[in-house]
Amino acid sequence: MTVHVPTPPILDHAGVDPDRALGLLKGALDGADDGELFLERSESEALLFDDGRLKAANYDATEGFGLRVVANETAGYAHANEISEAAIGRAADAAALAKRGYSGVAAEAPRATNQKLYGDQDILAAPDFAEKIALLQEIDAYARARDPRVVQVSASLVGERRHVEILRGDGRSFRDVRPLVRVNIAVTVEKDGRRESAGTGAGGRSTFETFVAPDRWRAQADEALRQALVNLEAVDCPAGEMDVVLGPGWPGVLLHEAVGHGFEGDFHRKGSSVFNGMMGKRVAAPGVTVVDDGSISGRRGSLSVDDEGTPTGRTVLIEDGIMVGLMHDRMSARLMGQTATGNGRRQSYAHVPMPRMTNTFMEGGSGSLEEMIASTKRGLYAVNFGGGQVDITNGKFVFQCTEAYLIEDGKVTRPVRGATLIGDGATVMSNITMIGNDFDFDPGVGTCGKAGQGVPVGIGQPSLKIGGLTVGGTAV
Repeated sequence: MTVHVPTPPILDHAGVDPDRALGLLKGALDGADDGELFLERSESEALLFDDGRLKAANYDATEGFGLRVVANETAGYAHANEISEAAIGRAADAAALAKRGYSGVAAEAPRATNQKLYGDQDILAAPDFAEKIALLQEIDAYARARDPRVVQVSASLVGERRHVEILRGDGRSFRDVRPLVRVNIAVTVEKDGRRESAGTGAGGRSTFETFVAPDRWRAQADEALRQALVNLEAVDCPAGEMDVVLGPGWPGVLLHEAVGHGFEGDFHRKGSSVFNGMMGKRVAAPGVTVVDDGSISGRRGSLSVDDEGTPTGRTVLIEDGIMVGLMHDRMSARLMGQTATGNGRRQSYAHVPMPRMTNTFMEGGSGSLEEMIASTKRGLYAVNFGGGQVDITNGKFVFQCTEAYLIEDGKVTRPVRGATLIGDGATVMSNITMIGNDFDFDPGVGTCGKAGQGVPVGIGQPSLKIGGLTVGGTAV
């Protein structure tokens, strides 16, 4: 049974008079366009069971604040891992240098909301430590017993509970308690001296209890084993231009990287997005609708309010192939004469907020995966992806497939290894020829990097057929 723990205000917990902190913030923001005091307390736990034993058990508790003063396009930011009146005063003096010689008008504060997309339970309390260790042992034993070719199993549980409080110069405050959990399982198999590995993850903004039910973790372990055995039989992938069919769910990471970043407001304000100047114009094939929505209950990328206090919501980026929207934080929205969309995010109190994705996905269509494969003479069926690289300025990408199969004469045949997808986001979006009716989200494992900051995100899409994509391979 998970125990509900009331959350005290962070300033009170630190012994700081809220009125004194507000006075310091008001002084720093006098004459500025925007800014806030962002406070954070965080607890996290990570347990790793590897090589048949508990290999690591880490617990971390941190707290700190960041104070931002925004003057036109300049942001002064100071942070500290000590929440005290003296530290806040020093930060206020430092951040206020951003408005030296400048006089602006304070931006309107974010609107209030009663939106609550997750609970504020103490997610680290249940299961308790001994139960978590026993669960990891059980996962290890289960995966090893499934197939004699299993030679290694790694399983981990990671949980985090973040308390954030955003104080604005007008005295309004926004509070949020954010749970985040994840279960990871990796399996290594061996046959005739050849070893292959595969891993799966699952998580979201809820308690561990959701993901450690026996049917959930067993299905996850079985999937990791299935992928590893597929890789054991894989042959080298041929290279060349071919049609590519993407599976639903996690393959949406290609959409996230190759397209999503190009719809973040700061890149448009600075003129560095490949989609600059395309608002209202066709940027994708008919039928393609892409959405960012941080208000989906329990999803990994969801937030009741973003890291500036703006409620999250549904932002349509592409509608039926036409570019119709951007993701904004407060600064990009103000400078571009737009409305903040709840996409102002930061990794922690030590980082400035910027426009970031939450849960970004392409909506489903009417086609079927079977039709896509049957209509492909020669191609690649990409089911899972690993890492990739993207250039935001031109949308060019390289993605590695961790599970892929050849399509020959309308049928899925041999699994292949070493497959990479090479192209650019704008071309890929325009070359989508079929959109599946099997939309799915990823299992809750995405972390997005930008400007040195990583934040949890959600990804989703239906199956897609893309014409004429370059496939890099290892076959000679």
